[in-house]
Amino acid sequence: MSPSTCSWGICLVLAGAFAASQAPPLGPQVLEVEPFVELPSGVRYPEGLASNPRNGDIYVGTFDMRQPASERNNQLLRYAADGRLLAQRSFTGMPLTGLGYADGQLYILNFGAGKLQRILADFTADTPVEDVLDFPRLVPPAPAARMVDNPDGSQDRIEFAASGMPAPNGLVFAGNGDLYVSDSFQGALYRIADATHCRPCSLEVLSRDPLLATAGFLPFGANGLALDDGERHLYINNAGDGRLLRMPLSGGELQVVAESLPGADGLLFHDGLLWLLANQVDQLLGVDEQGLIRIRAGGFRGLSASGAPLGLLFPASSVVQGDWMVISNLALPLTPAEGDEWEEQVRTWNLVRLRLPRSSAKGGATHAANP
Repeated sequence: MSPSTCSWGICLVLAGAFAASQAPPLGPQVLEVEPFVELPSGVRYPEGLASNPRNGDIYVGTFDMRQPASERNNQLLRYAADGRLLAQRSFTGMPLTGLGYADGQLYILNFGAGKLQRILADFTADTPVEDVLDFPRLVPPAPAARMVDNPDGSQDRIEFAASGMPAPNGLVFAGNGDLYVSDSFQGALYRIADATHCRPCSLEVLSRDPLLATAGFLPFGANGLALDDGERHLYINNAGDGRLLRMPLSGGELQVVAESLPGADGLLFHDGLLWLLANQVDQLLGVDEQGLIRIRAGGFRGLSASGAPLGLLFPASSVVQGDWMVISNLALPLTPAEGDEWEEQVRTWNLVRLRLPRSSAKGGATHAANP
């Protein structure tokens, strides 16, 4: 049909159909990650991350659990914003998990020692480490049983066990200086009031809800933590269950926000989204507060010539640094069998990064596109 014979109505319909055929599909926005820094030779398993908002320094703690313990080489690393290694502090056999910056100090969850520690943010190899508090062996060591409803009207009863070993894992600071901490083995959430100034500090057990424990393959329950902008809710990842949970800080029960997130590990809240690392599928997910995945990034792309992961491989933590998000590739083998995990072939451990989109969470579903 030529333009001269096209009626206004038909032309408008055809134009609309053409525009619809050219529009990108609705769905999660897809972002790409790029290599950032490789860890020093002999340093493995980067886990916790933090950043210094004053100068852009990035802090990395390692989770080296090799046996025998004499083979471990746990380090706390400090990088400049451009990726230059500025300092490293040895923790030898003590694996580290969550890190957090506050008031010129770096706070460290020493998983191996079961302690909260701190060190000056501009630390060097010889800077002393201060113990803040010890995490307790709780009684009982595990939460109560969880009842799970089935579609046929029956219920499953999941009973949890724990030896009483503290497993401090994720942390997040509130604006008033309170610190929230997760315990992955004992299924607990803690609060340390005014953690940057308390002397001595006291530990409050906020919750032992059964949703904080797991009987899953990945033996870590409560893991990454985040607070929303108004600090009304504490968000919690359960790694073994693959769930994102929410707890109202004003009181109330734990709620399930999203499920089927395999290995839900590191978590942070930024620009209206919960940025969640699903370490068993090597992905970063930007999830809104209704549980809808709005951004997706990562995937394992193989190993570089130096043996470092390309893309994401067992990603553990993320941190925002200006326009970028930096992610640690823990790349930790889990199974005793040999030859079934790419993590076994990693020779160099690394951090990767992605450029953050200008707007993440507002206005309905985003369009799928590369940056």
